Amino acid sequence: MLTNRLLKTALILLASTGLVFGASAAQLKLATVAPEGSAWMNAMRAGADEIKQRTDGRVSVKFYGGGVMGNEASVTRKIRIGQLHGGAFTTGGISRIYPDFGIYSLPFLFESAEEAAYVRQHMDSVLIQGLEESGFIGFGLAQGGFGKLMSADKMRTLDDLKGKKLWVPEDDDMSFEVMRELGLSPVKLPLTDVLTGLQTQLLEIVGTSAIGAIALQWHTKIKYVLDQPLVYIYGTLVIDKRFFSKLDAADQVIVKEVFGRVYKKIDADNYADNINAEKALRENGVSFDKGEKQEVDKIVQQVHDFIENKVAEGKVSKDLYNMAQQHIKDYRTSQ
Repeated sequence: MLTNRLLKTALILLASTGLVFGASAAQLKLATVAPEGSAWMNAMRAGADEIKQRTDGRVSVKFYGGGVMGNEASVTRKIRIGQLHGGAFTTGGISRIYPDFGIYSLPFLFESAEEAAYVRQHMDSVLIQGLEESGFIGFGLAQGGFGKLMSADKMRTLDDLKGKKLWVPEDDDMSFEVMRELGLSPVKLPLTDVLTGLQTQLLEIVGTSAIGAIALQWHTKIKYVLDQPLVYIYGTLVIDKRFFSKLDAADQVIVKEVFGRVYKKIDADNYADNINAEKALRENGVSFDKGEKQEVDKIVQQVHDFIENKVAEGKVSKDLYNMAQQHIKDYRTSQ
């Protein structure tokens, strides 16, 4: 009887981790807020199919898309307790796991996609290594374009933004502090609640890329875009090393190769798709305005000074920030 009870207990504990091995097979459970039917979900599911085929069924991957497992904070908690094994995260979500991952998303860090690409060539591997040291296997980064301020109302100066309820991702403390520094009224909400916020006027301004606005249906509530690159948007797919290490070594290689290739393609596709998405917004009557240059330059300088202070206070990794700034300097000098 005691032996039976111990066996049942062991089986329950194994099942609670979610990574159940049966007949040498393992299922990885991954979650994301990416919408079902989106190009991102389709690409990841295609990768999962390839993994299952190439491992002869030893590894299967089950994706929970569209936020059905909750927001990114909830997904992180479920990974910690073993209900999930990983997921595809935005910068804010992954920063719960590895705070320095958000270095590229500092406001006004990059001036162009080409500049960001140059820095990433030198630093992506550093961030992937940082993820592994934090207990997670990363499969590369995928950009989502530059986040720009979008609203139903025209925005040309700082005064146009003041008093308006401006969305900030729930995990993005830096952007929240920056907006407060500028005298604005940021509102923290999970990504999954933003559309409702726009529909109910809990939010009046959002910051996202064109591809994000369309994929998440936010574009239905905007008429104007402040055409300045505010933040570089990107994300990654991660799997907890506790579970990944249980796969056969040969299967680990296959999973890394497939999802690494998938994310490289998503990264390239998103660059092109964002250009087309901006074109689609313009064709649908959304107005893009660069704002008053003198005012924008003043805001950018104020934000840069604020971030420099945060680096000095240790709130931003000095090593990674200086590394990024050096690569930015090298790029601008070469142009």
